[in-house]
Amino acid sequence: MMTTNSSDFAPLPSQSEKIKGEPPGRKHLAIFLPSLAGGGVARAMVYLSEAFADRNHRVDLILCQVSGPYLDSISPKVTVIGLKGGTKWRGCFHAVSSDFGALWSMLLPILLSSHPPKTIGYLPDLVEYLRREKPDTMLTAKTPANLIALLAARLAGGKTRIVINEQTSLSPIIKTSKKWRWRFLAPLLQRVYPRADEIVTVSDGVAEDVSSLTGIHRNRITTIYNPVALTQVQEKARTQVDHPWFPADTLPVILGVGRHVPQKDFACLIKAFGRVRSVRPARLVILGEGRMRNELEELAETLALSQDISMPGFVDNPFAFMAGASVFVLSSAWEGCPNVLIEALACGCPIVSTDCPSGPTEILQKGAFGPLVPVGNDKALAEAILEVLDRPLGQEQLRARATEFEVGRIAEEYLQLMSAT
Repeated sequence: MMTTNSSDFAPLPSQSEKIKGEPPGRKHLAIFLPSLAGGGVARAMVYLSEAFADRNHRVDLILCQVSGPYLDSISPKVTVIGLKGGTKWRGCFHAVSSDFGALWSMLLPILLSSHPPKTIGYLPDLVEYLRREKPDTMLTAKTPANLIALLAARLAGGKTRIVINEQTSLSPIIKTSKKWRWRFLAPLLQRVYPRADEIVTVSDGVAEDVSSLTGIHRNRITTIYNPVALTQVQEKARTQVDHPWFPADTLPVILGVGRHVPQKDFACLIKAFGRVRSVRPARLVILGEGRMRNELEELAETLALSQDISMPGFVDNPFAFMAGASVFVLSSAWEGCPNVLIEALACGCPIVSTDCPSGPTEILQKGAFGPLVPVGNDKALAEAILEVLDRPLGQEQLRARATEFEVGRIAEEYLQLMSAT
């Protein structure tokens, strides 16, 4: 991994020099993210950056903040570029100047918000990057990055193709978020998202949600599932787990992985675990961190479950836990394409999931690779966990399903879309 600031680049050669010096078919590709903060989106984009570079493309990974647990996982063939942050007001000025007609749609979610997207301050430097480096295509992921990239491309001019990637169903966030700027996001998406050269969503459910929110025809939106680096995941899955409850050959271990936030609904999982433990001995491990940790620990104590619940926090290698667990449970209220389900499949771990919007029913093929239960129903979740503990699917069957999401296959789908004219 080579890291640099956006201002460290030498002047770009002319287009003719660039073409003359590049091998035939080689593209200059950029991936733009707010950061590499822990989560499936960052891991998926790191996988893709390496796959693109392995296919002899020049790859820049552009970050607002050069931070996050996946920095050490970036291929040395990929150049990491840290943008320079600026003030909110300078970013807002650039945003408005990109499209004065969008002033009213920007007013509440950005301009008058006391907590606008942090990416807004990086807009001017992203514009400079696009003008100077002129990548052939820039892929972005997450809603704030998508919006900033489209505004930057409009200001920069040039011929860089912008491919935006929406990772989650936005409707539940817009309806439930305590950040009121989200409540006024739809008009801005309707104004800006149609400018993208390509729109990618990570499941058909997210595609339908984006179409409904923006009015963009469903045919303009392409579904490409998030990738998994099967070889890396399965290699890490063979690592011994540093936890007293593993291997789970004495008592079954139920596993949950994710941020401690309302979306993941670990409260429902803890309640379901209480029902499971009333029927048979078992243990629950929840990996991850978040603002609800204290609330979840208090719930476990109230239900007299603390002795059989472990919350070790964020771990670098969740795959070893998946390989050693008796069942993996996704209890989310909503998702986009939950990478943890694909990773659990790759590790051969039996699965139970809520049938939340969106992704689980597509990944698990309507329950063929793990039962799907209603969101928020701890009784149904407990019954499904007990069923899987008694009659788990075979590891090879689960791993075979995971091959459909292998990073090489997914990267080729992206490259085909990113190279379209």
